[in-house]
Amino acid sequence: MRQFLRHTTEMPVELVPRKGRHIPLQRLHDISLGGVACNSTRAFRRGTAIELCIPLLGDQARFFGAVAWCRKLAEDYMIGIAFTDEENMFRARMVEQICLIEQYRKQREASVGHALAPEAVAQEWIALHAADFAPV
Repeated sequence: MRQFLRHTTEMPVELVPRKGRHIPLQRLHDISLGGVACNSTRAFRRGTAIELCIPLLGDQARFFGAVAWCRKLAEDYMIGIAFTDEENMFRARMVEQICLIEQYRKQREASVGHALAPEAVAQEWIALHAADFAPV
């Protein structure tokens, strides 16, 4: 079963369909790599080749995958993006950890009322959550 990490809404994403590209459903079904789930203002057809971008993190935060599923929510859509190669999957999982660590840092700083050393907060997050990011 695929594992789709839930992308934090504090770091919005852009989903850009890759023109002229579509992954056949039977091939998509065979992709066993993990992916990311994120919100979208529009629906995408299953199998659509897509580029996921996280603008706040710059040009290095661009990943290629395919829409594995699309679910209608009350206000928008939840899109599951399967990564079609190990490099994109690995890079996306690393970026997702960075996003989650940053979110955790903001929560911890709000609870203690002052700035915390980013490295210390990252180590704390890793100790608590690294098992959730074991290789798929």
